Amino acid sequence: MSQDSPLIQSMRTAVAAAPGDVPLRLHLAQLLLDAGRYDAAVAEVAVALQHAPGDAQARELMTRAMGAPAPTGPSPAAVVGTPARGTRPPAPRADFDWRAAEDEVDGVVPPRFVEPPLGVDGDGDPGEAPAWDVDAPGTVRLADVGGMQEVKDRLEAAFLAPLRNPELRRLYGKSLRGGLLLYGPPGCGKTFIARAVAGELGANFLSVSINDVLDMWIGNSERNMHEVFATARRQAPCVVFLDELDALGGKRSRTQNSGMRNTVNQLLTELDGVGAEANEGVFVLAATNVPWDVDLALRRPGRLDRTLLVLPPDAPAREAVLRYHLRERPIENVDLGKLAKATDGLSGADLAHVCESAAERALLDSARTGTVRMIDMADLLAAARSVVPSTEPWFAAARNVAMFANEGGMYDDLLGYLKKRRRL
Repeated sequence: MSQDSPLIQSMRTAVAAAPGDVPLRLHLAQLLLDAGRYDAAVAEVAVALQHAPGDAQARELMTRAMGAPAPTGPSPAAVVGTPARGTRPPAPRADFDWRAAEDEVDGVVPPRFVEPPLGVDGDGDPGEAPAWDVDAPGTVRLADVGGMQEVKDRLEAAFLAPLRNPELRRLYGKSLRGGLLLYGPPGCGKTFIARAVAGELGANFLSVSINDVLDMWIGNSERNMHEVFATARRQAPCVVFLDELDALGGKRSRTQNSGMRNTVNQLLTELDGVGAEANEGVFVLAATNVPWDVDLALRRPGRLDRTLLVLPPDAPAREAVLRYHLRERPIENVDLGKLAKATDGLSGADLAHVCESAAERALLDSARTGTVRMIDMADLLAAARSVVPSTEPWFAAARNVAMFANEGGMYDDLLGYLKKRRRL
């Protein structure tokens, strides 16, 4: 900076105050070029080109600063109002071997920035598609889901029976297509049930969340949604699990984001399938905690037309969950039946927290006394009493929906449960 003139120093201060002002930065570059400060001029023009890649004046200044002959026409000095001073750097020799120079630095200096290519559907190599993680048929079955017999019966009728009885399926014209919406309070096993369905079907499993689909570039979110279903069709039979459907398919009337509305439109198109039997062998399961925020078009017949309420685990299910989370912990004299009764209303996630809290209680007691002891029933019951059911806020909101927004009996099963539990 010591060799800069007062004028250049003043211009540097102005540019620092307004870094996005391209004409101001080019004025500084011109002053540096006139002063013979070619490297500094190149640096300033390079920053200007990042803000305005197509600026003709910036390109001409870069050409001059790099030593190439300047193009004909008015100089940038005339444009910015600064008289040209000094001399240009010497031009490169006519016999300079540019090809040899390129070969010498090829691969040595990588590009500073990499930007995704802009394109539309159909551009590029059709074989190049986003990589989606498709899980092979797993070992989890509905038998691994403790209790919840009503849920299992509904799943059997919706998906499993037609696949196991192809003759009856053909007789009754039952398609292998299907869409089912699982809804209920958080932490009650909707994702686990979806994986169990895939295991029962012997189908691949493709889980999709909003992070997998949404993209900042226009049109890419819709293309990602299309690629999800294209992958599922190639991998059929395949269960596509749409997690947090209220985020992927929220009500279009409530969003001001055109990109999000277009993504919902694309999801509707994919659920319909392109052409007859396009989605044969593709089973769509979706999960949400707030079905009242899902776009109504997604629940139209032929799409996610069947709904299934997944409630907090019943007593057999709670016992199975507790047994799972205690299986590798040192326990003694634990009555799972009594513990299951004491944890009525807790979700699967709450039950896991009960086991974790009981283990922590025993651990701290062992550290305090210096004697290692087992986790006992007192630890588990104390932990259960300290846990507030995480489902309570959900039921508080769902109660209003079931009472005042139950158009067409959409939430009759929820209303029945609330009456049974005396929550109305």
